[in-house]
Amino acid sequence: MTELTQKRLFLLDMDGTIYLDHSLFPGALPFLNAIRAAGGRYLFLTNNSSRSVDAYIAKLDRMGISSAREDFLTSVDALIANLKGRPPYHKCYAFGTRTFRQQLAEADIPVTSRLEDDIDCLLVGFDTELTFQKLEDACILLNRGADFIATNPDWVCPTWYGSVPDCGSVCDMLHRATGRRPRFIGKPQPAMALLALERTGFAPEEAVMVGDRLYTDIACGVNAGIDTVFVLSGEGTLADLEASEAKPTWIFDDIAALHRTWEKENMV
Repeated sequence: MTELTQKRLFLLDMDGTIYLDHSLFPGALPFLNAIRAAGGRYLFLTNNSSRSVDAYIAKLDRMGISSAREDFLTSVDALIANLKGRPPYHKCYAFGTRTFRQQLAEADIPVTSRLEDDIDCLLVGFDTELTFQKLEDACILLNRGADFIATNPDWVCPTWYGSVPDCGSVCDMLHRATGRRPRFIGKPQPAMALLALERTGFAPEEAVMVGDRLYTDIACGVNAGIDTVFVLSGEGTLADLEASEAKPTWIFDDIAALHRTWEKENMV
């Protein structure tokens, strides 16, 4: 384990880590500013595939955080990279939002939102536009033998009023209906973290994954061979630690507590 003072690349989860719904957590903006002032870099890594990066840029801007496309890595980015690295499918059914489908199409992935005979892969994301028709289409495709790939295994997405079912919950519903399980691409798989290291040029010992979920964020860092910070401001709790195979390097109440400790150690 390296020291927290050595960290210069912060891979930050978003929902439950730097904000909740539309409310920025106290201390998030000062921490981001401090990272850049120290010559470091941060990337926002999110499993949420329901919106585009442009939507995230606009959302953060409303919270007072200026960002650009290169500040983000999403589960859709990881999905596209995975699909580009294998023999192409003839046609993929995009089970997700309109922006999910658009991002895939813009990357030249052959996608459709209609049930067709030549579909050989079902791609599932976090779908805030879910309909029963999509569920029925997915079951038909899975029973036909189409490949089953999903962006992320998150059970829930946090909101200001509680939680809503995320991609993992919908995939579990499809599993119960068809007996088929997907291959997940986003966190906890290491692809997003490894892609972040590749794009930024930082060494693994200089990087740290920060998130509120043990089974996705922390497991992603562990699987990628980098240190992790578990924050208690979102879904995960201390009670979850006992049952979790993925153990964090550090634990903080929130991003503000992480900032205070990192800055204090850097001043020593």
